[in-house]
Amino acid sequence: MKGNPLTKTQLTAALLGVVALTASACGGANETGTGNQTLADGQTFSLAIGSDPGSLDPHMTVLSVTTQVDQFLYDTLLGLTSDGKPLAGLADKWEATTTTASFTLRKGITCADGAPLTAADVAANIGFVGDPANKSALTGLVVAPGTKATADEAARTVTVTSGAPDAFLLRNIGGLPIACGKGLADRKLLEKGGSGTGMFAVTEAVPNDHYTFTRRKDYTWGPGDGQPTQRGLPDKVIVRVVPNATTTANLLLSGELNAATVNGPDRQRLEAKKLFHADSLEPMGEIFYNEADNRPAKDEAVRRALTQALDLAQLGKVLTSGTGKPSEGLVTSDPKPCSGDTVVGNLPAHDPAAAAAALDAAGWRPGPDGVRVKAGKQLALTVVYSTQPGPTVASTGELIQQVWKSLGAEVTLKAVDSPGLSQVLFGTGEWDVSLGAIGVALPTQLVPFVSGPAAPDGTNFAHIVNPGYDNAVQQASSMSAESSCPAWNTAESALIKRVDVVPFINSVAPAYANGTRFEVNEGSITPSSIRMYAK
Repeated sequence: MKGNPLTKTQLTAALLGVVALTASACGGANETGTGNQTLADGQTFSLAIGSDPGSLDPHMTVLSVTTQVDQFLYDTLLGLTSDGKPLAGLADKWEATTTTASFTLRKGITCADGAPLTAADVAANIGFVGDPANKSALTGLVVAPGTKATADEAARTVTVTSGAPDAFLLRNIGGLPIACGKGLADRKLLEKGGSGTGMFAVTEAVPNDHYTFTRRKDYTWGPGDGQPTQRGLPDKVIVRVVPNATTTANLLLSGELNAATVNGPDRQRLEAKKLFHADSLEPMGEIFYNEADNRPAKDEAVRRALTQALDLAQLGKVLTSGTGKPSEGLVTSDPKPCSGDTVVGNLPAHDPAAAAAALDAAGWRPGPDGVRVKAGKQLALTVVYSTQPGPTVASTGELIQQVWKSLGAEVTLKAVDSPGLSQVLFGTGEWDVSLGAIGVALPTQLVPFVSGPAAPDGTNFAHIVNPGYDNAVQQASSMSAESSCPAWNTAESALIKRVDVVPFINSVAPAYANGTRFEVNEGSITPSSIRMYAK
């Protein structure tokens, strides 16, 4: 997957920590009033999302808001247990190596239009994403370019040959959303959420307002042991577009909404009411340095000194309003495919005096105006960040600016919207420090962003050249998922030790509930886990 060109949608989504793919996680607190209530059938589940999902084609997006909507409409071959083990989905048998995989489909699976789901349909899904000419948002992130699949209808099997060795081939292919044949032939149907394999089907779509889904009566399969037969599943789902967090919190408290993810100060009101919440961990605090030629941070000594000057724990508190968790690595999703902490002990400790001495030793000496100079060039840094995560990012940037100015750097802050962040990092290259975090579910998905061809010719936006990382990735990619983790951890550690990336804080994103409970799958509510209570 190394060096594959990715789309601007992928780039922006990943950098904002919103890639939502295959991992599952669940958690939460007690919900007032549901412990003794009775599960109720025939209910409507109302969910708020912060922005319109746009095209619902599951192969053309990695945006979390769209992935959440698509969870209701398109199933995957496999699910995951809470500890990361594969779980039957559309397939009930499977096996895989790092280069090949096979899946046997369950019997009796039908599409939203009533047509049977065929093995050829599934193979066509995989082949579409595997062909770079189709410009799928998942090519290179989930499915390696050149991946092909064949079908045996009589045996109901699909055989996959990966375009490159992939330690997590089973999890990647198993987590690909599967659409039915008519949608593959006419992708306009998929843009509107049609031709699905999921538990629900679209009955109404009003962009920027709401989407209505109805539970399919012919849906008899589901993750694992067939949860669709259980009580409490909703008959209808209404997804409402509510951009304002305060409005969302008000609707939750009044019972007009059953579920929504809420961050910021409105969380305090929801916590006070002891609403049930299922939490997911999202990357929020990561610092990347531009290592291109003629940029100050090309020198590791500069990167190390700038990092050493920062109190990363303090930055994390500002960025997450004190609700975050310290980073333990570059893959945040639970269940994490690899355990271990690649951050602690690998970043330079906070020591402003040592940072100043390091810059002196590297030849950056204070000029007449206090700004450090080397070979006639000032230590001038442009710090870029996206406004999408909220106002705390600006506060964090201002704190960084203050610290580095005291160190002798001239610091300019540049706030941009999401497309602007993508344009700066992958287009103009006019930046020195980025505060945009990358969100991935597997270590393989990080590779195109931190190695290979540099931007604008590739997706290695920080121009990182780290032989230790590259060697460990090559070793890990040829191993099975279980045995590859030490090599992936070595690869991550190589990036962090050389200060190519500085992960310091993750955001805990709670999905709150009123009158219902559910589990969360990589930041998205899992439809089959929703249980409604009698009002």
